Amino acid sequence: MSAILLIGAGRMGGALLSGWAGRKIVPIIAVEPKPSAELRALAKRNHIALFARSDSIDSVRARACVVALKPQILKQAAVHLRPIAESGALMISIAAGTNIATLRKAWGAKARIVRAMPNTPGAIGRGITALYAAKGATAKDRALAERLLSALGQTLWVHSERDIDIVTAVSGSGPAYVFLLVEALAAAAMAEGLPRAMAEKLARATVTGSGALLDADSSPAARLRLNVTSPGGTTEAALNVLTAKNGLSALMRRAVKAASRRARQLGS
Repeated sequence: MSAILLIGAGRMGGALLSGWAGRKIVPIIAVEPKPSAELRALAKRNHIALFARSDSIDSVRARACVVALKPQILKQAAVHLRPIAESGALMISIAAGTNIATLRKAWGAKARIVRAMPNTPGAIGRGITALYAAKGATAKDRALAERLLSALGQTLWVHSERDIDIVTAVSGSGPAYVFLLVEALAAAAMAEGLPRAMAEKLARATVTGSGALLDADSSPAARLRLNVTSPGGTTEAALNVLTAKNGLSALMRRAVKAASRRARQLGS
């Protein structure tokens, strides 16, 4: 049986390996020049072949090659993966801002390519990954890509490559926005007089608990917000600030626009 090949087993790559191991996807070969102790242990437990260099696996025949490298590293390393693409492996890139044209230049015009954009909650199987299949990818390729990336959580397909840049700005970068919200909420609580430990615990539990409720209740987020908001009450007083002309919605639009623009710049 041909292998699933992973190039780059850092945080996201390691999460993929863990998910694949849990789903008994075999055989797996991973290339990571600086494997952590946790990665070595995972590889040993699950019989994952671990190599430090991609040129050590030139003779390996892979059915799919998932490239989990940072964009700046992929820019230099992509051309060295051309033999894998030319051998017939489906090439799946999870690098932000690295477009199909760039990948085809490195891997050849006939390469079958899927771009994917996961996010960090995939480390605990609660992520969401958007996928885009380039021209030439088959229905079988799409099914395999979805199977491999669903190890991180939910998946969805987008209709254009431009959508991947927007996804990068929303769900790819989005966890950082949520973590910043926790920091800001805790800082606001401290400014009002709560001690740091209490403020941080309240902020963290509020955001994680609200996320769990959002996941458990299929009501629109707007409905859940209204359920908390009593007319003339404390929540409404706060929301009047957050929903003002230059409030949270406007700020989030600017943030997502900036991230989306940067994703396009990285691909140019």
